[in-house]
Amino acid sequence: MTMNPFDLKSALLAKHAQHVVLVHFPIALFISSFVFDLLAIWTGSRSLARAAYYNLIGAAITALAAVVTGVLAWQLQLEGERLRGNLRLHLSLGASSAVLIWMLAWWRRRQEREDDGSLAGGYWALAFLAVLVVALTGHLGGILSGVEVPN
Repeated sequence: MTMNPFDLKSALLAKHAQHVVLVHFPIALFISSFVFDLLAIWTGSRSLARAAYYNLIGAAITALAAVVTGVLAWQLQLEGERLRGNLRLHLSLGASSAVLIWMLAWWRRRQEREDDGSLAGGYWALAFLAVLVVALTGHLGGILSGVEVPN
């Protein structure tokens, strides 16, 4: 049995749903941004700071796609059923992750306009919190998808 490539509902409800694929982009881009920023401070490299900035912007853009596909998966696969337990926690953490990434992108964009090259302590505190929330969201998503099995 072959699937019609133009059947949107079948594509979105496929076993390899788009959300499961797309979430890796904002996670990887955001973590890379954080690491590039740390390396930029350690080495004093302006190129690494620019790489961190562009990765953060990419993470913010792809975080929107992850949120949209997550909500679509909920609406189409679960038919909008009320979320409970880990699914509700995953949705809350995912939305929080996206908001934190967007806040950091906004803050960073503002810093780039000032062009002093330094990041405030508050930025680092928020970035560290965002790393923790993104990691927890991804871990919980792995458990929900069946990739990770809790002990």
